[in-house]
Amino acid sequence: MQNGKIFTLTGDKTGDDKINIEDLEWHYLAGDGDFRSDEITQLRFEADIIITNPPFSLFREFLAWIVAADKQFVIIGSKNVITYKETFPLIKNNKMWVGTTSFNKDMLFVPAEEFDTTQKPSTATRSVEGVVYLRSPAVWFSNLDHGRRHQPLELMTMADNLRFNKKMQGKTAYETYDNYDAIEVPFTNAIPSDYDGVMGVPISFLDKYSPEQFEIVGCSYDYGRPENWNKDIDMSVSVNGVNVYKRILVQHKKAAQ
Repeated sequence: MQNGKIFTLTGDKTGDDKINIEDLEWHYLAGDGDFRSDEITQLRFEADIIITNPPFSLFREFLAWIVAADKQFVIIGSKNVITYKETFPLIKNNKMWVGTTSFNKDMLFVPAEEFDTTQKPSTATRSVEGVVYLRSPAVWFSNLDHGRRHQPLELMTMADNLRFNKKMQGKTAYETYDNYDAIEVPFTNAIPSDYDGVMGVPISFLDKYSPEQFEIVGCSYDYGRPENWNKDIDMSVSVNGVNVYKRILVQHKKAAQ
């Protein structure tokens, strides 16, 4: 086992009137730094805010570890964790949300020196001005509030979307699901302002979600099942017999009230 390290920053140790890496102090941990160890769990209890990039394979366990301690946090996770049963209830109940990072952008990371980027698929790397970065479909998750999540979306009516929204070109009406009473909204900017019913929107809606504007009703998978969903029906929403990728089910707040 290789011992982990703990770094501490308490102030300007070098006296150069700057706070930087030179002011870090560190010592070895007794263990390897695994968050599940008693040593790191004790640090969790001492912390005010936890900010980290947990192993994606252990995201469920790590999130539960934080929530159990009732801590504020800012952590990086794959966009797909929204579909986890351990994650979605927190999002639905406004106990966790995404940061300001757009779902349409991937995060870029500087690889470790020993990482051979030539051995990875081209989709896993990106070159920017000659520098090769690792690319990850990840976003920030947090329970720290920020102003972006309180900015309402500017929306058009159903009629105007069908007439002017290029992404709705060729459609004369919004499609409805075969197995649930909701309309299919394939793009966030196509959410109609004048529809009071439930709407199925892409998971990328969440980086634009304002809890004052919308209520999250559920999602198209079992652990997000809305109360009025027929429990004998498959949770995969479909249109004309074709399954639609997982959807967040939302409703305008004024209609939900």
